[in-house]
Amino acid sequence: MGDGNKGAGPKALQEFLSEAQDITENLGNNLMTIDAALKEGEPDPDQVNEVFRGMHTLKSLSGMFGVKPLSRLAHSEESLLEEIRLGRRPLDVGLLDILFESVELITKILGIVGESSDVSAADGLSRVDELIERFGGTKEEPQQDLGGSFASSAQRAHAPEELLPPEVLEVLTEYEEHRLRTNLERGTQLCYVHTRFDLSSIDVDLESIKHKLKPVGEIITYLPSTEGDEPDKLAINVILALFGDKRSLEEALEGLDAQIERIEPRADSSVPPRVSGDSVPAVEVMSLEPEPQEGAEDSREELAQRESSEALVSLRSVSQTVRVDIRKLDRLMNVVGELAIVRSAIGRISEELRALSGRSDLSIELHRINSGFDRRLAELREGILEVRMVPLGQMFDRLARMVRKVSRELSKDIHFVMSGTDTEVDKLIIEELSDPLMHIIRNAIDHGVEGAEVRRSAGKPERGTVALTAYQKGNHVVIEVEDDGGGIDLERLVEVAIARGAITEEQGEGLSQRELMNLIFLPGVSTARTTTEISGRGVGMDVVKNNIASLGGVIEVQSEVGIGSKMTITLPVTLAIIPALLVVVAGNTYAVPLNTIAEALFVSEHLVRTIMATETVVLRGQTLPLVRLDEFFGVPRPGKIGDDSRVLVASLGQKRIGLVVDALIGQQDVVIKPLGRSLSSADCFSGATDIGKEQLVLVLDTAAVIEDGRGLAETKVDGRTSAGEWA
Repeated sequence: MGDGNKGAGPKALQEFLSEAQDITENLGNNLMTIDAALKEGEPDPDQVNEVFRGMHTLKSLSGMFGVKPLSRLAHSEESLLEEIRLGRRPLDVGLLDILFESVELITKILGIVGESSDVSAADGLSRVDELIERFGGTKEEPQQDLGGSFASSAQRAHAPEELLPPEVLEVLTEYEEHRLRTNLERGTQLCYVHTRFDLSSIDVDLESIKHKLKPVGEIITYLPSTEGDEPDKLAINVILALFGDKRSLEEALEGLDAQIERIEPRADSSVPPRVSGDSVPAVEVMSLEPEPQEGAEDSREELAQRESSEALVSLRSVSQTVRVDIRKLDRLMNVVGELAIVRSAIGRISEELRALSGRSDLSIELHRINSGFDRRLAELREGILEVRMVPLGQMFDRLARMVRKVSRELSKDIHFVMSGTDTEVDKLIIEELSDPLMHIIRNAIDHGVEGAEVRRSAGKPERGTVALTAYQKGNHVVIEVEDDGGGIDLERLVEVAIARGAITEEQGEGLSQRELMNLIFLPGVSTARTTTEISGRGVGMDVVKNNIASLGGVIEVQSEVGIGSKMTITLPVTLAIIPALLVVVAGNTYAVPLNTIAEALFVSEHLVRTIMATETVVLRGQTLPLVRLDEFFGVPRPGKIGDDSRVLVASLGQKRIGLVVDALIGQQDVVIKPLGRSLSSADCFSGATDIGKEQLVLVLDTAAVIEDGRGLAETKVDGRTSAGEWA
């Protein structure tokens, strides 16, 4: 459509980006499958064909919307894949690298177009021409056409002309003929599968038989047959390259109205036989149609009616999914938040009416209506939250491609293990989490996993392992990145931190194990002795920690020299709408996310102990450091913790702290609104919310308070800030 699509509407552009992103994700996943198969031998031709079809669709889609660089790139890659799938060009690891690079470049182009809302924004991207040139530059001399590769009788069983009649060979596509000759060269047995389908359900039935035949053989083609006298049925002949034995094929077709014919050389290849097999003397025919039994006529009619009805239902229910812009869900969630305020107001009015004499009946009715409203509102909220949730597998697949690229750049053999891919998280959290996870995994490959020689000398397998695990824990999601590398050199870490001026030598001597590990998150600190393009500049881990904290999460590090390292990220499942506890601190009301609060305690003054200028209490045999929120907010008051004070035990991952507040008001579901620019620097607050009566309150960022609060609680007596601030 050319430049005429430059002004395409935002809705149409978003549809294009969503469709193109889905195609790109599938391309990447299929290439990962091909890569794994290539290490074992030959990839599944269906997978290669699937990549070819996806690239063809992407070419057409980008051409229709006028995204010229994407259209040119997809066209060149489609031509390359055509050569590969026809056997004219061998698929090796080097060529696969280029295909992976093209997927990365396609993703970049889509990102540029999405950010600018202009389909021509990526027109000047030089990498497109460079990659297209590499498609041709790495091209080897064309191999001999496989159509003539059967000259040697020692390398083949039979030529297609000896097995199939000319009228069949003439209708085969170039790709189908290539797959036919390839299977014959391997000595694979060919056979026909004759079956019949109802015209009303042929699409569904055809997909069903493809699904049944795929595990036992490769389908070369489908050919309609002129045989059969039933006007409502269509006879189909499937040419199948059978991988297993006849028994496996029988089991796959069990219960179907199908016949198998083993294709044998014709006695006189110049006389083409009929496809039916009746005139082929050397064909074994076996019917798989169930034997008729007593009363079979009635049962067959009932079965036909039932199958016809099921087919119609299946045809009407081809797709059950729709795409929804996350911003629309945000607006709906805001409406739910406003309705929650209305619900609270109705409840308050109901209580006020109850106090008035003579209006108890109206109060009871209003309370009943409000209870029903509350239930429906909860269902609406849960429904919207469920729609926002997406499996982590979508992000994990992208990370798997990144692992392959980085491991090849560093010449390291990495076994990437993923588990918990079906764990669901809010879509917005997944998008914000992608970059931090990518950086952690890159560091694990670059600095964590040793080279092959080092691993060999240490008695480890040459192939390193990086494991990515996700699971749900209460209202949080835990993501772990673990490697079996050399671990973190703590002595080296302290040396670098002192050299950078992050800590003094005295502070370095008094650090605990946890504090030593957390030095890795200081800006500019890295244990790498050499700088690479991958990592080693000490830039990134502090950003990783800040990004995770902005999502209301925390990151913890465990490591053992010579064994490996593990980084554990704990995140809330969603940030859209959360239950919160309303508290009073220094006369002001604040909202504390309830999913970070383990329990609330009354604390008497005589239970509080001061250890190194830090107020603590003993809770079930463990010391709990306390942070008075009035001091934390910069509005301290004289005096110690009183008998009417409350302590909220906040925990994230393995970290715990006691938050001292003046009073508890109650629980309320809140929708968090972002703070403006003037308050964006207030790191201890994640946003604001309306709790009714036109009252706005700040929402506490519990993760930030736990991180900074522990540092405050661990400040030394002399007033000098200890390394606890970075814990």
